[in-house]
Amino acid sequence: MIRYALHCDRSHEFESWFQSSSAYESQVKRKLVTCPICGSAKVDKAIMAPRIVGKKGRGRATPPPEPASTPAPEAAPSGPTSLLMAQERELRTKLKELRDHIVKNADNVGERFANEARAMHYGDKEHRPIYGEASPEEAKSLIDEGIEVSPLPTLPEDRN
Repeated sequence: MIRYALHCDRSHEFESWFQSSSAYESQVKRKLVTCPICGSAKVDKAIMAPRIVGKKGRGRATPPPEPASTPAPEAAPSGPTSLLMAQERELRTKLKELRDHIVKNADNVGERFANEARAMHYGDKEHRPIYGEASPEEAKSLIDEGIEVSPLPTLPEDRN
């Protein structure tokens, strides 16, 4: 991973991480790198101090000096890109809260999910909050039987 200090054609400065320098070049060429303040896709690398860590200092690197900053805008950005980024962050936060609540307050029954849900639905077991794993076919079968099930929200960072 590599971190670049960037600036747009309106002189807004920001930072972003990329898999590699070629990934940065590819994303800029496809106009995927945009300014989080104004949404401009005309972005260039800013001059930044290198971050070099010697053998003795590994893990204790001092952060590079902050790049010279431009005055902060008076109002919050209102471009479509910044609005989508804010909405996406809010949605991810709410999905994470929901997932955390379910994991904290329900029993993980793993691969027995379909059987446990059926047993509770038909009165063979006491109702309780559960979560677990079910194949798409098992989930469809549960729904066809009138058993309410919902997938547990998965976020990209859950897969890492």
